Amino acid sequence: MGRCAGFRRSQWEKRRGSRRRFLLSELKLRPARADIHSGLRMFTRIFCSLQTTPLCEWIQMPTVKPSILQWARESAGLSLEDAAAKVGINAARGLSGADRLLALETEEGDVSRPVLLKMAKVYRRPLVSFYLDEPPVRGDRGEDFRTLPDRRTGGEPLVDALVRDIRSRQAVVRAVQLEEEEAQPLPFIGSMSRDDGVGPVLASIRRILGLDLAAFRAQGSADAGFALLRSRVEAAGIYVLLIGNLGSHHSAIDVDAFRGFALADPIAPFVVINDQDAKTAWSFTLLHEVAHLWIGATGVSGGHFEGAVEQFCNDVASAFLLPPRDLDQLPIARATNQDEAARLISEFAKERLVSRSLVAYRLFRADKISEPIWRALTSTFRTQWLQSRAAQRERARGTDGGPSYYIVRRHRLGAALLNLVARNMSEGVLTPTRASKLLGVKPRSVHTLLSGGALAIEQVA
Repeated sequence: MGRCAGFRRSQWEKRRGSRRRFLLSELKLRPARADIHSGLRMFTRIFCSLQTTPLCEWIQMPTVKPSILQWARESAGLSLEDAAAKVGINAARGLSGADRLLALETEEGDVSRPVLLKMAKVYRRPLVSFYLDEPPVRGDRGEDFRTLPDRRTGGEPLVDALVRDIRSRQAVVRAVQLEEEEAQPLPFIGSMSRDDGVGPVLASIRRILGLDLAAFRAQGSADAGFALLRSRVEAAGIYVLLIGNLGSHHSAIDVDAFRGFALADPIAPFVVINDQDAKTAWSFTLLHEVAHLWIGATGVSGGHFEGAVEQFCNDVASAFLLPPRDLDQLPIARATNQDEAARLISEFAKERLVSRSLVAYRLFRADKISEPIWRALTSTFRTQWLQSRAAQRERARGTDGGPSYYIVRRHRLGAALLNLVARNMSEGVLTPTRASKLLGVKPRSVHTLLSGGALAIEQVA
């Protein structure tokens, strides 16, 4: 059996300090006509060596720099105390968990892989990002159209994470559509500007969507009106998603952080609406973000309207939902007291399938109420809505009914994205794993999600 057959355990122990050189010599000296037994013995020796030799002795792993750990934590919006608790870094050797985490962020040291995996999950970053040489520049979310009060919320890191997620989905959708021969750039994306004026931009939107105010109001409810509007927007080639968290209610993003955002792209334009907002506000937000796409203005929108672009897009959306001739029918003037104005606005808004806050905003823009009254009404309406939502959730806890997870998920994703994924999976372009990234579910849930109900975009005459 030659050298292999004469191998003894004592020889193995003597060469323990240079296993890699020994294994190479074994491979070089392997007899050309070795039988199956010597082959099995060779495999056993190599396997045992791999089992007893740490992987890091064979492959030099890169180190994680302290500045990257600090960047990942701060971009997640976590304090040292909160991060240590979530990651599971407990007090030890007389140091608190926060102090131990601070040491990792300020000193060169090894971070164990289990801790690094937990950090990746808690900080919502891919594991590979921890091996960067330096913190990356802030992700491109487009122009931030929110005013300062909108950006003073704890949801800012969540907004960043959501924009990153949607941009990654958009990139996949764009690549998939470019593979389809029928994919053509949408001519209306960035086709106009604020200089064109509210009227021409609104006229162009109406023409492309094929929708007028009478058809919208004929739906009878704010939910049905939004469904019609969304179907027309998606039929035009725009993906409309309802997302207000990062996968669970624990990561819910308040509307004070963002109401919606638009990612302008001639192949795969996306609009995201914060579904934490009142449903009566969804149609306005959708039209507002569509106006952003028409003028090619990618960015995040908030609840304050001081900026020129935000005012313009608000005026486009409100001119569609609430034209001036309708507003003239509302008997409110500067002399009207706040309580009476609130009652009249509530009745008026319900009949026209719009939010009360929109009506108050239009009255303020028309100089029919003062700015203090407008802000007070907006605050009152929001408080009432929050109370109503809390009461609804409390009632829902005591019942077993309600739509299933998959029905809710389909509604949030929209028919346009569901149809794209289903079509390309059937053609073999998308794998379940890749499709799961687009849909925001686990790969095993993709087929169940796509199998429920008709996914075709309804074409309403």
